[in-house]
Amino acid sequence: ESRAANASNKEINIQWYIPSLAKPSDDTETKVLLLYAYNTKPVKISNIKIFSSMSMFSGHLWIPLPRIISLRKKLSNLKQQVEMLMQSSKSFSSASEPTSFLEQSETLKTISSKNPKMNVARVHLDEKTEEMAKRCLSEVKALLSVVPALSLPLTEIPFDVTLQSIASLEDMFDPASGYIITEESLFSWIISLFH
Repeated sequence: ESRAANASNKEINIQWYIPSLAKPSDDTETKVLLLYAYNTKPVKISNIKIFSSMSMFSGHLWIPLPRIISLRKKLSNLKQQVEMLMQSSKSFSSASEPTSFLEQSETLKTISSKNPKMNVARVHLDEKTEEMAKRCLSEVKALLSVVPALSLPLTEIPFDVTLQSIASLEDMFDPASGYIITEESLFSWIISLFH
């Protein structure tokens, strides 16, 4: 009972494992193990010994650590770009632009903390940010696809870009911790890569 699990909605649970001895022997590059589990329907497990479900899936992928670190930096830059777009659209609509970068950062923090709905509002991307997003998401797709060689670069963004969705991707690729993804469109895209 104490090891039982509940998921009231669809979610992907991500864990990273950096092995010391279990490295694939045919590779010299440092790789980490991505462990994932997801459910496509709400799940309540009360007894792990007799539980079976057709709506729960799990798996693992070996991913080169340098590529994860590089991708996380790119996702962090993309998140900053999305934050700046949100800030400029907020400033434009209120016609009160801050005068310095520090003021912009403080204003954005205030807006984000006071209005969590902004984090899940769809962001209209400019051309530069859209290209940046496509490159980042193509890299995510290449890392998570079961057959990376068949993973073609994205020509369009496969989910609604929000500050929360980009922050979730950034947190997902932090090998020092795990993460749970619940956002509908991001969830659907990620599980499509695992198939």
